[in-house]
Amino acid sequence: MPVSSRPAVIGYALVVTAAVTFGVNAGVSRIPVQAGLPIDTYTTFRLTCAALTFIALALVFDRSAFRVPRGRAAVLMAALAIVGVLGVQAAYNVTINRLPLGIALLLEYLAPALVVLWVRFVRREPVHPRLYPAIAVSLVGLALVGQVWDGLTIETVGLLVGLLSAVCLASYFLIGEALTAAEGGSSPLHVVVWSFGLAAVVSNLYEPAWNAIDVLGEESTLLGRLDHLTAPVWVAMIYIVLLGTVTPFFLYLAAMQYIPSTRASVVAMLEPVVALVTGWLWYAEVLSLAQSIGVFVVLTGVVVAQTARLASPQELPPPT
Repeated sequence: MPVSSRPAVIGYALVVTAAVTFGVNAGVSRIPVQAGLPIDTYTTFRLTCAALTFIALALVFDRSAFRVPRGRAAVLMAALAIVGVLGVQAAYNVTINRLPLGIALLLEYLAPALVVLWVRFVRREPVHPRLYPAIAVSLVGLALVGQVWDGLTIETVGLLVGLLSAVCLASYFLIGEALTAAEGGSSPLHVVVWSFGLAAVVSNLYEPAWNAIDVLGEESTLLGRLDHLTAPVWVAMIYIVLLGTVTPFFLYLAAMQYIPSTRASVVAMLEPVVALVTGWLWYAEVLSLAQSIGVFVVLTGVVVAQTARLASPQELPPPT
């Protein structure tokens, strides 16, 4: 069934759910890192466990997901694994260690703009004009959320890698759409089994996942308002793998069977807003007036994007 004939509300619900679980994951992921798990080891362990989970799901629900991709699909699967899965993780980790968090998020979430520009000028497909102001409004909101003017320091390597993280995130949406949205395309489970499997293999060549074992058994506080509670690090990693990785990555791909990447990527900008609210509720991080306004502005941009449904030919610009 073509994307345009499927109920868009399902796609939006999937993207919003993914953004919420991703955003909450920003708070949960502090627990293993604070307990002493190095970022590289954390990333490899997260990808490896997610890949194993997808393999287990395929064994139970759809063994056709193990079908070896061939031709164009194989190339796209490899690109998705290296750029859209592993690349997003690696580039983001470098960026947040070199730039203020607000600027890092703003750079990464240039991705929706890249998606729209790619669809319009490379794929030469018409794009609803309302998406352009939706992206602009959402980026302004993210700038307020991240308070990019606070401690503004632009380091060249951090800036370049931050832009690379936007390219990688845009690639996840575009390649994922190319693999799943077309008639007779791959199922989302087929895509994640192979893309996460390959990403995990490559990541383990650099930093083996078993290096995390010693830290996983350590007791850690739950930090923030829950600092009086403790739990083994592996408990936090269960959330990070199942709800902070498996669920959102799968739902983003599933959503693009219902809505195009141009709109899915804009709605995904809810993720940093959820992360900010999580920091406020869990870690007692104070929201400034500018950040509160930024949350409202991002939500406004997302609503504008949602109203940009596939329009009549008269409303769309001509193909380039």
